[in-house]
Amino acid sequence: MSTAHPTELSYRSAVEADVPELVALVESAYRGDASRGGWTTEADHLDGQRTDENGVRQVIGGPDSVLLVVERAGEIVACCHLAHRGDHAYFGMFAVRPGLQGGGLGKEILAEAERRAREQWDVKEMRMTVINVREELIAYYVRRGYARTGELSPFPYGDERFGKPRREDLAFELLVKSL
Repeated sequence: MSTAHPTELSYRSAVEADVPELVALVESAYRGDASRGGWTTEADHLDGQRTDENGVRQVIGGPDSVLLVVERAGEIVACCHLAHRGDHAYFGMFAVRPGLQGGGLGKEILAEAERRAREQWDVKEMRMTVINVREELIAYYVRRGYARTGELSPFPYGDERFGKPRREDLAFELLVKSL
């Protein structure tokens, strides 16, 4: 049982029993009509799934990897993935319940993820990739100290595990922050 104040966030590593709820959280934050309740929606750019149970299980079971579950008052409100990749950490699968977005939770969770990466793995840099046409999301990370590198990697067109693109100009842009 968590001893956190009801408005405080608590963090723990995801377990197998969390998988269905985490898939639902990620999907609700990024895809479909439910995602339009927050500002992180990808619904204008992609249809289909953002992740599935197998994808979440792979993240949970991955080496040098942790899927952080973020709870408030005993309920899952967010998650994020951290992976140790040699001299840096990678940040991904970040999802906050759409109805809770815009209230500062994301900023607090991102700072905690950076702290954990620095302390657990002694890394000096956090990296992430963001879909290049998501200017508002890129701007969010820039305000939190991330730098655009201009380095693009191709979007996996044809691999429906990443969704069904609604446009032809998608790529992933690498963002980097010194920790």
